[in-house]
Amino acid sequence: MKKFAILAMLALELAVCGCGRSTPLNTVTTTTSGNWEAQLLGGTGPTSLLNFVTEFQVTTFSGQANQPLTFTGPVGFYNAGPCFALGDQENTQIGNASFNTNSAGQVTGSLNLTINSQSGNGNVLTLTTNGTPPGGVSGTSSGTINTTGTLANGVIWGTWKLTSSDPSCIPPSGGSATGTFIMCQGTNSCSIP
Repeated sequence: MKKFAILAMLALELAVCGCGRSTPLNTVTTTTSGNWEAQLLGGTGPTSLLNFVTEFQVTTFSGQANQPLTFTGPVGFYNAGPCFALGDQENTQIGNASFNTNSAGQVTGSLNLTINSQSGNGNVLTLTTNGTPPGGVSGTSSGTINTTGTLANGVIWGTWKLTSSDPSCIPPSGGSATGTFIMCQGTNSCSIP
């Protein structure tokens, strides 16, 4: 009976100590926010003019599955066109990201982002780091084990795909267009590491 009581107390202590802990032990938490500028390469005609800027926040733990992006501003396209309107406030966007930070503060990971046009033409632009050729996330984090660091010098790259039923966006009869992209944190110029 005494052994059972000791085991029960030990289990209760472990349960109480574990309550409220949302960060796994021995992980680095990395967060990012602010402007990201995307340069899309490839496509023809209107689909070659899809560069945009967006603002989002995300916090992820190293080794954790994708976490949702929280958008803090609309996607703003730089070029007016039939696919997405210039600075279109009516676009909706969803996405997720996963950052892994090593002991030297180097960040790697993945990101997926989808932008839906709400102007009635059903255009959907998807950016992913999981395509061919492979993409990724790079940057540095000020975080250490069990602390939250901020991503700096962030670069995200991968592939994009636009689907549309609008022939003025993807001539001659709609369909899809593809290419590669690079997103730069807080600047309009960066390079894939």
